[in-house]
Formats: sequence, C-alpha cells, structure tokens
Amino acid sequence: MTEILWIEPLAVLALGYVLGSIPFGLLLTRMAGGGDIRAIGSGNIGATKWLAALTLLLDGAKGAAAVLIGEAILPGGALLGAAGAFFGHLYPVWLRFRGGKGVATFLGIVLAMHWPCGLIFAAVWLGALLAFRYSSVAGMMAAVSAPVSASMWGEFNMVLLFIAFAMLVLWKHRGNIERLLAGTEPKVGQTASG
Repeated sequence: MTEILWIEPLAVLALGYVLGSIPFGLLLTRMAGGGDIRAIGSGNIGATKWLAALTLLLDGAKGAAAVLIGEAILPGGALLGAAGAFFGHLYPVWLRFRGGKGVATFLGIVLAMHWPCGLIFAAVWLGALLAFRYSSVAGMMAAVSAPVSASMWGEFNMVLLFIAFAMLVLWKHRGNIERLLAGTEPKVGQTASG
C-alpha cells in the first residue's frame, strides 16, 4: 500500500523533469540552422541569443505546464512538478546534465503557482535589465525576488522552494558573477571580452 502512495508523486516529479529538460534554446537554434547554441558566446543554452524571445516563452511555458499538470494529477503536486521542471532545465539527462540557468523556467513556475509573485518577478527582471543592462544581473535579481515576494504575500508553502531555486540560479551564474567582479561581463548588445 505504501508503494502505491508513492506512484503519483513520483510520476509528477518525473513528468516535471521531462518537461523541464526539453532544451528549447538548443532545438530552436538548430531548427533555424544556427548550429549548437552552446558553442556560441557564454555556452549557455538559455534565452540570451537571437532566438531569445521564443526560447524565453517556451522555457517559461514548460515550467508553468509542469506546475499545472502536477496539481491536476495530485493535490499539492504543483510543488513536485515545479521541482522536477526546474531541475530538468538545469540538469537535463539528454545534455549530460548541462542545461540552462533557469531564470525563464523559474518565471513560468512562479506565474503558475502565484501569479502576483510572477508579475513581481517579471517586473524586477525587466526593470533590472533596463537599469543595469546586464542580463545576468537582471536574472539573478528576479530570482531572488521570488522568495521575498512569496513571503510578503504570505505564500509560505512556496518560500523554501523558491529560496532553493534562487540559490541554484545564483550558482548557475557563478561565471557571470566572476566576470562582473572582474569588469568583463558584457552588457546587453555587447560581446564577451573574457
């Protein structure tokens, strides 16, 4: 009986992982004849290249879909779907566990779980991008805003998950942080100098 109780949670987690691990940046670039997006620029498969808008939309959508499907399958399954999708995006098995940085997928997750927090996330991301013109800074600030806004809205069931996601986003940006400290991080529209 105990084994049966674990089937649905594991299915939600696995489904979230599979959805999250779809590398839209890589797939779209290849379909457009651009080769392997990981060989261009910083090597990130995320939403900072010439197919950025569509990649961002699809990466966000897969996070939101995992949350909504997870909750439909299992009450409280949104958290498991979110965790699966986020880890799937960061560490996809098909790409030898080398995925994106997670910001767009995180946004989709937050929007699906609590849309006011998602709007704050998006506003911080866009505002920081316009103010500082560093894509990495904007993404990190947006990620950190998620647990803060969730706690402000009293959504404490999400806070720990969002803290963990924000820490992983910061970890995935460690190379960007090093370049920021060294003064070599490119601004939006510039090419990397180191």
